Amino acid sequence: MEKILIGIVGPCAAGKSTLIAALRLRGYQAKHIAQEHSYVKDMWQRLTHPDVLIFLAVSYPVTLQRRKLDWTEAEYQIQLDRLAHAYQHADLVIDTDPMLPEEIVEHVIQFVDWHTQRAS
Repeated sequence: MEKILIGIVGPCAAGKSTLIAALRLRGYQAKHIAQEHSYVKDMWQRLTHPDVLIFLAVSYPVTLQRRKLDWTEAEYQIQLDRLAHAYQHADLVIDTDPMLPEEIVEHVIQFVDWHTQRAS
């Protein structure tokens, strides 16, 4: 069976890069879709056509804890607005605030494996 493409979206500091690296190490095909930086609401669909779209959610205060971001809550909200279409179409939304990176990886793997089995 051909590998499915997992698209990952979310605001800055949600854990996208960490998740993608971990998934790739485990043999999954995962791609960051930089929707948070695009004014085109469906850019995530134009850039790629993922088989599974994962949305990583994170609160503004946690973004500041995770990375030394020099941004305001208004700038964070702009990213959420840009991500709204992807959020609405996501196959899985994960609130990453209370989770460790490995917990997120395992949650995504379980979902992707279930999704793949269901589709076959």
